[in-house]
Amino acid sequence: MIEVFKTNVQKKTQSKMLLCVLSATFPSYKINFDLSDCDKVLRVEGENMEALRIMILVKEYGFKCEILD
Repeated sequence: MIEVFKTNVQKKTQSKMLLCVLSATFPSYKINFDLSDCDKVLRVEGENMEALRIMILVKEYGFKCEILD
């Protein structure tokens, strides 16, 4: 399953930090950012997707995160 999130992450350093946090929390997921996209997309691929936990974790670090329709 793939879930796509809209974020307000602007800098590569911010995305790298969040990738480290998310990868440590969800080691079986494939996770990446596309900061060139207007929605600053966070893509997550994996089984038994925990979208709510992902959004909460990103928000705990001060960023907006919502599922992209």
